[in-house]
Amino acid sequence: MTTTAPRTFAQKAVERASGESGLAPGQIVDAYPDVYMSHTASWRCIRTLERMGVDTLYDPDRVAMVMDHISPAMNAKTAADHRLCREFADRMGIKNFYDVNAGIAHIVLMENGLIRPGQFVIGTDSHSTIYGALGAFGTGVGFSEITAAWVTGKLWVKVPESVRIEIEGELPAGSYAKDVMLKLIGDLGADGLTYCSAEFGGSYVRSRSVSERMTFCNLAMEMGAKNAYVAPDATTRAYLADEAGVGADGYEELLPDEGADYRQTVTLDGTGLTPKIAVPHTVDNVVDVDEVSGTRLDQVFIGSCANAKYDDLEIAAGVLKGHKIAHGVRLVVTPASSAVMAKASETGVLATLVEAGAMITNAGCGACAGNGGAMADGEATLSTANRNFQGRMGSYQSSIYLGSPATAAASAITGVITNPAEVMK
Repeated sequence: MTTTAPRTFAQKAVERASGESGLAPGQIVDAYPDVYMSHTASWRCIRTLERMGVDTLYDPDRVAMVMDHISPAMNAKTAADHRLCREFADRMGIKNFYDVNAGIAHIVLMENGLIRPGQFVIGTDSHSTIYGALGAFGTGVGFSEITAAWVTGKLWVKVPESVRIEIEGELPAGSYAKDVMLKLIGDLGADGLTYCSAEFGGSYVRSRSVSERMTFCNLAMEMGAKNAYVAPDATTRAYLADEAGVGADGYEELLPDEGADYRQTVTLDGTGLTPKIAVPHTVDNVVDVDEVSGTRLDQVFIGSCANAKYDDLEIAAGVLKGHKIAHGVRLVVTPASSAVMAKASETGVLATLVEAGAMITNAGCGACAGNGGAMADGEATLSTANRNFQGRMGSYQSSIYLGSPATAAASAITGVITNPAEVMK
């Protein structure tokens, strides 16, 4: 079945990647991704190819490998896995190999110009939806699918239905993009957008930085989205030119047609939106921060691909400036990339965080992936990450709350969950 009706971004992106035309939601085709991202566990793919006797890749230039989840190596097994990946990259001529010093894969790829509008990107991380912040179709896949794509260049994909999410208005002081997304996740549920393309628009989205758009698209996965998307505009082009070194001749933007068919349109007015918290142990278990205000914390973690970009750290530093963290609270800050780390060092953001009592770790996934910052039985962490599943950060008898960098910083000062507006007065 083909269609000549107005098309969504998702339809156009799959058509471009597959070479097909007139695709309708639900159709299954073979797509040829522009980028295949894999992280620290790329060794799984390499071992599979070794067992199969395969030593040729479809296109090494499309492969991007980032050692981010366990960096630096925490034991001999991890060190051996990293070495296997390095040797494989050298042998196969994979130029886009980023070692343990680089940072989180998603942020590193976007900073280095590998992600561009109109691309079709797959990655061995469910939050590959983040690439939609630059107008690309990004989706997470398993290691078997990445391995197959390395060799054949393709994988099958079903054209997703699309949901339009319109966010309007200006948020009050103390509320940020993370609060918007927690509100949406709480309202729609963890399966509210299962296998859908989430197209973000509206006056609020258009006024946001690429970094904040990354937060939108990253967290769309927590509603089950297949991919997420923000239409490229002047903000996108400026980021690509200034931050990623990619000129306008280096990509082709894909925009949805006027009159395209959406399964659903969700509208959110951000005016008056209060800070939100996801409470244990699911991301869609969302309440107003004031409902859990005063909950004791042992640790605060500012990190992850959702909220450890430069402006996230800057927001946290702005709240913490002139304050000290509460006695008995550990504040762990893990920048998203070495570039973020360098900028935060140059501007004094890191110094402000350290003066407040923060511990700065190397760039990477860190505590979000369960490496460093683990909790003991009965402990509680407020994290800026994207998941609060039981046992994700240490003991199964510990608790993870999710909030914005501002909420995290304010709570580190008081030692209990705190509305950032109270500290920012």
